[in-house]
Amino acid sequence: MSVSVFPIKAFNDNYIWCLRNQTHCTVVDPGDAEPVIAFCHDNKLSLSAIIITHHHWDHTGGIDALLDAFPNIPVYGPQNKEIKQITVRLSQGDELELPKLGVKFSVLEVPGHTLDHIAYYGDIGLFCGDTLFSAGCGRLFEGSPQQMFISLAKLTALPADTEVFCTHEYTMANIAFAEAVEPNNQALIDYKHWAKQQRAANAPTLPSNIYRELAVNPFLRCHSAELVTNVSKSKGSPLVSELAIFTSLRSWKDNF
Repeated sequence: MSVSVFPIKAFNDNYIWCLRNQTHCTVVDPGDAEPVIAFCHDNKLSLSAIIITHHHWDHTGGIDALLDAFPNIPVYGPQNKEIKQITVRLSQGDELELPKLGVKFSVLEVPGHTLDHIAYYGDIGLFCGDTLFSAGCGRLFEGSPQQMFISLAKLTALPADTEVFCTHEYTMANIAFAEAVEPNNQALIDYKHWAKQQRAANAPTLPSNIYRELAVNPFLRCHSAELVTNVSKSKGSPLVSELAIFTSLRSWKDNF
């Protein structure tokens, strides 16, 4: 049976990604159980697994209620003992298989947003939580700029056609910042036009893909001459290394 991915909306701007076939589903980062239970009920689906990328409440808050509604299902997640509901703890290079869906993932450790953050990559796409956003990246709550820089490099090394399923609808705000640092990027200008149409229709801008993000995402474009000039100008001194540019770019975005 073929598997599709559906965004279940939660809170103001979260997507709980639901991988489903005709009978079963798995959800990624269920911060809220109620919309997941409603989706399963409306579509006559049985929840067969829960996948977690990191410990923040808006990614984990619905686990207990989902386990009450669908007992004894596995909960996959990072090596973080504070997320007590996790039954299978995963590390870099581990493989995850969802037998009810016939889907397999490789696990990538991607610290930066948090220290425990992991991502899941498979033929169906990349589920990267709050590490890579469309036209942006996660705020550094626990990790260092260097950790996030390395984590993003792991993700952008994936095939260009990899679909990117991140957890928040931040695209328009991220594009506004990207315009400030690289205003003459034609790919970004075109993407903004498309994204505005999507949001006007109340449609998601996600998933993105690696090819698009390499073209429009400033945090992946620390080699761009225009971006380097503008970030250096904002910093007040010339920046040489891509890591230094990334670090200043993240600081600029935090205060944008």
